[in-house]
Amino acid sequence: MSNILENPHGNCALGGANAAFTAVKRVIPIFHSGPGCCMQTTAGETSQGSIRLPYYVQYTSIPCTNMTERDVVLGGVGKLDKHVAAALEILDADALFILTGCTAGIIGDDTESVAKKYRAMGHKVYAVNSAGFLGESCRGYEIAIKAFLDNIVEPNPKKRDERLVNLLGIMPFHDPYWEGNLEEITRLLRLLGLKVNTFFSHDQGLKEIKSSSSASLNIILSPWLLKSASEEYQRRFGIPSLRFAGAPLGATDTGVFLRRVGEFFGIGDRAERVIRSEEKYLYRYLETGIGLQNWRRFSVVGESQNVVAITRFLANDYSFTPDAAVITDVVFRPDDRARIEESLRSLEYAKPPEIFFTGDQWEINRIIEKFPETMLLIGSTNEHEIAIKLGLQFFIASYPNTERLIYNRPCAGYRGALTFFEDIYSNL
Repeated sequence: MSNILENPHGNCALGGANAAFTAVKRVIPIFHSGPGCCMQTTAGETSQGSIRLPYYVQYTSIPCTNMTERDVVLGGVGKLDKHVAAALEILDADALFILTGCTAGIIGDDTESVAKKYRAMGHKVYAVNSAGFLGESCRGYEIAIKAFLDNIVEPNPKKRDERLVNLLGIMPFHDPYWEGNLEEITRLLRLLGLKVNTFFSHDQGLKEIKSSSSASLNIILSPWLLKSASEEYQRRFGIPSLRFAGAPLGATDTGVFLRRVGEFFGIGDRAERVIRSEEKYLYRYLETGIGLQNWRRFSVVGESQNVVAITRFLANDYSFTPDAAVITDVVFRPDDRARIEESLRSLEYAKPPEIFFTGDQWEINRIIEKFPETMLLIGSTNEHEIAIKLGLQFFIASYPNTERLIYNRPCAGYRGALTFFEDIYSNL
């Protein structure tokens, strides 16, 4: 690492990959790593996201080779072979993914040879290079999607499904609202008459991942994630992508989202009917809360897609004034940064916020202190202390979250706008 961060807003690549694989129904990861990686990455990524556990396996239930000094010197492939055999005997799964930690990644253990041996025997076992030093949580999510493309996605789909879309870019567990957001966006797309592959919804699994190559469109709800994956879907299967800077939140951005999707499928009239119906539902509630929440100056800290969505919602739909937008995920490519900045500056109301890219808590605290007129701070558990110190209205909407249990509460779409406003009022 080139920088030392105080209180990082993310896990390692292994943690992000583990969260993604354990979010898929009947998929089990096998850790080929040191003894602490399995429990710590699960605790760090899932428990500090929405304070929940993975569905199928969790913590010490996940098989792990627990590599020692002997395995570093002599290699740990033999131990891994025994663990895969035991997992196949004891655990009931549709697929096993061998995840390499830093130890195995450094010594270069040939995990693919083990996976290949068991595939030859008819078992669905796949090796994934997911060493933690490859990056942070977002990188792990991309590694998982790439593993699905390489091993699970149908390489030669028989026909195109003209109404099927793949919904990507929302990271399981790492985004505290991940499941609620997937449910809300899926609900809206189904109102347009579309079928939706999310990969990670509780009722989906390898079958939906396999069929993703027959989709007509990828919808990516992130300003920068999955660039390579979207290109691969286009190159191999001819599937184009629509990219949004985040999951749309509120009437303004959700209307834009539905219109763009409707235009792609040639169902603009139906999209307009859905928008009118959903806005009527939304405003019926909002009009009963007029005067409950006064005007606020606010700042947002968190992952780029959440910061974009929340800032645009509060500015465009509620006329609040943004002071600072702090992006904590690691965004390297200049065009990705430009996309984020454009989304935060093209507001319909108010002066755009000052934009910062940093995941270091010391720097984040100094940034927040630069804006004495800020009244509302939206961030993670890491920002709670500075909010108390400055006497700010505060609530948690990003990773890490060690204070709020979130099941399927959305922070997207029309229903998410209602729950989000409830959060603001409840934290006065």
